[in-house]
Amino acid sequence: MTYRYDVVGIGNAIVDVISLTEDAFLARHGLKKGAMTLVSAETADRLYADMGPAIEVSGGSAANTMAGIASLGGRAAYMGRVHADQLGQVFRHDIRATGVAFETPAATSGSPTARCLVFVTPDAQRTMQTYLGACVDFGPDDVAPAVIEDSHIVYLEGYLWDKAQAKEAFRKAVRVSHANGNKVALTLSDAFCVDRHRAEFMALIEDGIDVVLANEAEIKSLWQASSIDDALAASAARSDRIWAVTRSEKGSVVIGGGVPIAVPAEKAPRVVDTTGAGDLYAAGFLCGLAQERPLAECARLGHICAAEVISHYGARPEISLRVLANARMK
Repeated sequence: MTYRYDVVGIGNAIVDVISLTEDAFLARHGLKKGAMTLVSAETADRLYADMGPAIEVSGGSAANTMAGIASLGGRAAYMGRVHADQLGQVFRHDIRATGVAFETPAATSGSPTARCLVFVTPDAQRTMQTYLGACVDFGPDDVAPAVIEDSHIVYLEGYLWDKAQAKEAFRKAVRVSHANGNKVALTLSDAFCVDRHRAEFMALIEDGIDVVLANEAEIKSLWQASSIDDALAASAARSDRIWAVTRSEKGSVVIGGGVPIAVPAEKAPRVVDTTGAGDLYAAGFLCGLAQERPLAECARLGHICAAEVISHYGARPEISLRVLANARMK
């Protein structure tokens, strides 16, 4: 079957505000290093007022993944809620400029467009404080069935799984996708996210997820495992699913049909900012999956994309991933 889109992503539409930060700043504000924390508008304003010089770039986990797929030469679409304000206009312009289709109408009332304050410490770790704003109102009416039907893979961002209307939006996307014989992928997003929603995530995976993407902390949290080996074994036991588990510099383990395959990481020219590493791994992996490549190739493509994005500041590629992948995959 020929699809209009290889992948459509559904997630939080966010503008990232990225600043180089010392560890002392995190300590002063009581921020947990390396984690993503949801904050109020007041907390976001207070942190913004105290942070150093910053750059603003459109972000959001699934949106970054779709931008990566477009850079690879894939056909990507995105659904996410922004407000009809300045940051909303920035987000719409930026994601379309990458080649991603984005047609979700902007809200004209309610909360402003979401923003994520990203504090990058000298060790390249990123600590994120996120005000979700308009994202929390994403619901079933924002899911376009025609786009879902015409997408080989639907990619759901776990970060969005908080409000009842967003959960219904996910379930609608799963129903429409599977009714058309398409695949659904879920990223677990963050270990704290899994801790909050473990039972519901397990039910969602059981009912309609074909592909699960996670890092070590997230997959251990999902299975409540004490070791990564135990978590991988539990995943392999669910042989009717595809699992892709990233392990930072150790590469990743992909599991299909219950068979684990370890794939080494690609060497980055330098490590500057790990923001977006998981998002871009997902871009390569999903793009490869949509092209029906072997799982090991999908993972390697993911590592090539992740290595590019951690070599500079920001969560989206600075060069053509298609050109890079063509050179590295030979």
